Amino acid sequence: MLKNCIQIHLKKDEIEIKIQEDASHEDIMQELEKKINELKKLYQEDTTPIFVTGKILKNTEMDEIQELIHKHIPVKLNFESPKTLGLHGIKKTYHKPIEISETKYYKGSLRSGQKVEFDGSLIILGDVNAGAEIIATGNIVVLGILRGLAHAGAKGNEEAMIAASLIDTTQLRIANIIKEIEKDEEGKRGVHYAYVQEGEIQFE
Repeated sequence: MLKNCIQIHLKKDEIEIKIQEDASHEDIMQELEKKINELKKLYQEDTTPIFVTGKILKNTEMDEIQELIHKHIPVKLNFESPKTLGLHGIKKTYHKPIEISETKYYKGSLRSGQKVEFDGSLIILGDVNAGAEIIATGNIVVLGILRGLAHAGAKGNEEAMIAASLIDTTQLRIANIIKEIEKDEEGKRGVHYAYVQEGEIQFE
């Protein structure tokens, strides 16, 4: 268990809970449970909101933290982690290895107008057609042709990557970085990877 994976600071307009970036969710919940009394003392005659910062959290993790604190203190909680996925939700970029992450498999192809979002990695067992959209906080792997919009690392993780057997789209997004694909870059045969290097999306 990580010692002191949570630090609590009283600031002018809020109480800050800072979570160590490499802390596991189990450690976070155990330490938070232990520090509830410390939080309660700060709230004896106050309703200052809590701001949770440090680690980028999954939506389910944010819900569990909120539920635990609300059991003891009826206070407003704000999170640095975005609840929504995508460019507009990213507040900061970060680097976190995601070789092992929760993965969702989507069976079949996506038609124009369809959208699939997941707080983890996405594997599409088919094509992603033009006008379709796939968004994941982790990696995106398309076993067929990627013609639609793909946004990996959609909470800001620049370690995320996109892979497809054929990339035939005009734009890719990883974290808060957008890559407009020129015509001569489209339709390269073979397994194709997109990843971030030195602040730009590269192909391999």
